[in-house]
Amino acid sequence: MNAYLPQPERHAHILFGVLRAHKRVAELPALAEHADTDLLGQVIEEAGRFVGEVVAPLNREGDETGAQWKDGAVTTPRGFREAYQAFWQAGWPSLACAPEDGGQGLPTALEAVLYEMLSAANHGWTMAPGLLHGAYECIRHHGSDALKARYLEKLATGEWLATMCLTEPHAGSDLGLVRTKALPLPDGRFSLSGTKIFISGGEHDLSDNIVHLVLARLPDAPPGPRGLSLFLVPKFEADGSRSAVHCERIEEKMGLHGSPTCVMRFDDAAADIVGEPGKGLNAMFVMMNAARLHVGLQGIGLLDAAWQKANAYAQDRRQMRAPGSSSRAGEADLIALHPAMQRILHTQRAWIDAGRVLAYRTALELDTQKHHPEAARREAAARWCGLVTPVLKAAWTEQAFSGASACLQVFGGHGYVREWGVEQHVRDARVAMIYEGTNEIQAIDLLLRKTLPDGGAALQTLLSELGADLAAVPGAGRARAAIVRTQTFLRDTLLPQATAQGIPPERPFWLADDFLRATALLLMAWAWSRIAAAPGGDAAAEAAFWRWVWPEFDMRMAMMADSLATA
Repeated sequence: MNAYLPQPERHAHILFGVLRAHKRVAELPALAEHADTDLLGQVIEEAGRFVGEVVAPLNREGDETGAQWKDGAVTTPRGFREAYQAFWQAGWPSLACAPEDGGQGLPTALEAVLYEMLSAANHGWTMAPGLLHGAYECIRHHGSDALKARYLEKLATGEWLATMCLTEPHAGSDLGLVRTKALPLPDGRFSLSGTKIFISGGEHDLSDNIVHLVLARLPDAPPGPRGLSLFLVPKFEADGSRSAVHCERIEEKMGLHGSPTCVMRFDDAAADIVGEPGKGLNAMFVMMNAARLHVGLQGIGLLDAAWQKANAYAQDRRQMRAPGSSSRAGEADLIALHPAMQRILHTQRAWIDAGRVLAYRTALELDTQKHHPEAARREAAARWCGLVTPVLKAAWTEQAFSGASACLQVFGGHGYVREWGVEQHVRDARVAMIYEGTNEIQAIDLLLRKTLPDGGAALQTLLSELGADLAAVPGAGRARAAIVRTQTFLRDTLLPQATAQGIPPERPFWLADDFLRATALLLMAWAWSRIAAAPGGDAAAEAAFWRWVWPEFDMRMAMMADSLATA
C-alpha cells in the first residue's frame, strides 16, 4: 500500500482508447513507422515495470535520508545513483530524442507517460532527469555546431544531466533583475561570475557530468530581460578539469528531500554562449516550456499516487456501517462505501483521467507541430500547446496539492503520520505550484499574453475546434453548450470590458486566476466527453466530475463578470 504501483493499462486506455494516438502518429512521416499499438503499448508496459521495480522502492528512504552536502559535494540517497545509471543505460531518457542525436525517435507521448509514472513513484529522484529533454531541445535549436558535437548526444541519452540556472537571491520571477555577469575572453569563450539559487540537481553523484545552462548579462547589455544571454558551463571540461562552479549549500525543504536544491556560485567560470547575445530568454524558453508540461505531469502523477494509497486504504479499512449500504454484513463497514469517501476518491479520479487526456494530447500536438506535413495542422498544434500548457501546469499542480490533502483525509489520523506515505505526497506536491513559473504567472500568461493581445482569436479558434470535435459525440451536449457560452462571454463581456479605454490597468490581472481555472474546467468537460464516448470509461469518476467539479465553472464565470462590472 505504501509504494506507488504503475498501472500501464490505464495510461494505454487514455492514449489509444480515448485519444487514438496511433492514428495521430500515423499522420507524421517522421514517426509513422511507430504507429503500432503493440509496440507503443509494450514500451508503456516496460516503463511501468522499470518504474515499479527500480525507482518506486527508493522513494521512502529518499525522503527520510535526503540528499547530503559536505564540502561542496552532494551525495544522493542510497540506491539513487545505481537507479539513474540503469535508467539512462536502458535508454529511457532518449525515447523522444532524434536518432541522429543518439535518441530513439519515438512519440513524445511515451515520454509523457514515462515521466508521469516516475513523478508518481519518486518525485525527488525524478527531478534529476526531469530537465533533460528541455536542455536537449535548447542545445539542439540554439547551440553552435561545436556545442552540439560536445553535448547533444550526452544529453539525449541522459549520460550527463543538466540544470537550468535562472533564479538569484534578489531575482525570482523577475528575470530582468539578474546580475550574473559574463565577460568575453580572448579565446571566444566567456567568464561567468554570480550566484544562482534554487537549482535542482546543481550538484550530485548521479551522473559523471552536469551541464549548467545559465542566464547572465554581458557588459554592454541593456537592463531588463532583453539584456540577458544564455551560457553553458559544464561541471567538467573536455580535458577533465573541474569548472569554477561551486555548490555552497543545499536547501532544507518542506518536501523533495531526495532532490538536492542547490545554491551555485560561479567564480569566473569558463562558459560558452548558447544562441545569440541578448536573446538568452528565447533560448531558455525552449527549455522552460518543456519543463512546464513536465510539471503538469508531475501534478497528475502525484495526485494518482495519493489516490492509489487512499483507494487501497478505503478498500481495507473498516469502521461504522455505510449509510444505505446493501453489502453483506462483513463488507458494509468498509469506508470505501461511505459517500464522503467516495466523493473524495471519485473526484480525484476525475481530475487524474481528464489531466491525462489533456497532457497526452499536448504531447501529441508537440510532435504534430514538429512533423506534420500541413502548415495548418502545425499551426493548430502550436495554438493548442501555447494555450493548454499553462493551464496544465497551474490547474493540475494546484489539484495535486489539494487533492493529495483530500486523499490524506481518507486515512484519518493515520494519514498524518509517515507510516502510510500519503503525507509525503502533500509535501512534495506543494513546490510544483511555485517552480517553472508560479501558477499566478501561468494565469497572467494565458490571459494577458495569449488571449487579450489578439482579441481572443487563438482561444476562440481552439474552442471552435473543441466544439466541432464533440459535434458527433453522444452525450456531449453539456460540454458543447459550455463552449458556446464561453465564446459568447469572451466576445461580448470579457474582451470589450477588459480592454476598454479608461479601465484601471490592474483589472485584467484580477481576472487571471479565475480565467485560467474556468478554462481548465472547460477543457475537462471536453476531456470527459471524449472519455465517456470511448469503451471502458469510469462512470463513477465521470459522474463525480459533473456533480462535484463542474459547478465551479459557474462560480468562476460569475466572479469574472463581477470583477469586470466593478468600477
